Amino acid sequence: MAPSRRVVVTGMGAVSAAGIGADALWTAARDGRSCVGEAVFNRPYRGRIKIAAQVQGFVAGAHLEPSVLPFCDPVTQYLLTAADEAIAQAGLSRAERLGPRTATIIGTGIGGMHTIEDGLYLSLVEQGRPDPLTVPRLIPSSCPSNVSIRFGAQGPCFAVVSACSSATQAIGIGAHLVRSGLVDRAIVGGTEDCVTNSTMLAWEALRVLTPDLCRPFSKGRNGMVLGAGSAVFILEEAEFARARGASALVELAGYGTSSDAKDQVRPDPEGAAACMRNALEDAGVSIEEIDYVNAHGTGTTVNDISESAALAMVFGDRLASVPVSSTKPIHGHGLGAAGALELLVTIGAVRESIAPPTINWREADVKCPVDAVPNEARPMPIRVALTNSFAFGGINASLVVRRAEAA
Repeated sequence: MAPSRRVVVTGMGAVSAAGIGADALWTAARDGRSCVGEAVFNRPYRGRIKIAAQVQGFVAGAHLEPSVLPFCDPVTQYLLTAADEAIAQAGLSRAERLGPRTATIIGTGIGGMHTIEDGLYLSLVEQGRPDPLTVPRLIPSSCPSNVSIRFGAQGPCFAVVSACSSATQAIGIGAHLVRSGLVDRAIVGGTEDCVTNSTMLAWEALRVLTPDLCRPFSKGRNGMVLGAGSAVFILEEAEFARARGASALVELAGYGTSSDAKDQVRPDPEGAAACMRNALEDAGVSIEEIDYVNAHGTGTTVNDISESAALAMVFGDRLASVPVSSTKPIHGHGLGAAGALELLVTIGAVRESIAPPTINWREADVKCPVDAVPNEARPMPIRVALTNSFAFGGINASLVVRRAEAA
């Protein structure tokens, strides 16, 4: 049975490889415009993989005050900029402190990776003294705490650190806090930037990065591409939002999560399927009602086979008629921010009734029997959509989005 207290999205914002703003990210995803390019590093880079979907040309001082910047790693800079956009779209103001009925929950896989790497280089290579604010900048909790301070949100405030499911879990937990009545509003999302020398080398060592093109679900795929950025959403109880005159962009109808409890790096289809079923049950929708799936779709051989198998377990014979696309070849795999970037794309798909494409797709792989919306966007009715995030450690999370007129 669908919950009586419904949760709606009233604002969203983003900083990504597509640029600054939610519209920039959605437009790139809808149009199939890749934001992947040659990665730029502060120090000489010796890796073989040289591409990433990096945030380029971001000038923090153009968006944030000088008093705030010393406390902010790039991930927090992106996050606060995205949050400012989301707050404005929701019709809220920094002049009005949001108080104890607003939660702040942000997902990140690592936190301040640039601060960590720069600090280690300074301490161990240059033998210098660390910046006194190194610790406040690098800890994952600096992300939600900076947001709560900026907007005076005095309710629950914490980071969710669940690898590539971090943002999706943060968003889902925030939705449940609103639905339960513990809070009326939640600022949720994710942020990440692991496009650094050491992390790129570490991911390369796992042999999961593509040297050329990310092509999820396609025959001939050879890996993923790292991405960076942040996306933020304002979640509100539907009647609370309506009473203050806010417009609902979509309803966040359901959240599901599960653990494979089997392997640190190899995904399990049964765990992912359980997660999707949990989200559908939480939303009170059937498989027949799902019009589009935004897949985790990393472009690695094992992940795409596993996710395809999980989707088959959930959708059965209907899977062939459900569009299932991955937008990671466009904005990169945002790791802890991935679920937030992809929720924003999923919201765009629902609002405009366009299934974004899986670009770089070559030909069907019999082990991935999904309709991947190859290479070109597909205008079609989309009322309800599912978006997936599956992480190392077998941590799974899914969200269900419904058109606002049904909210």
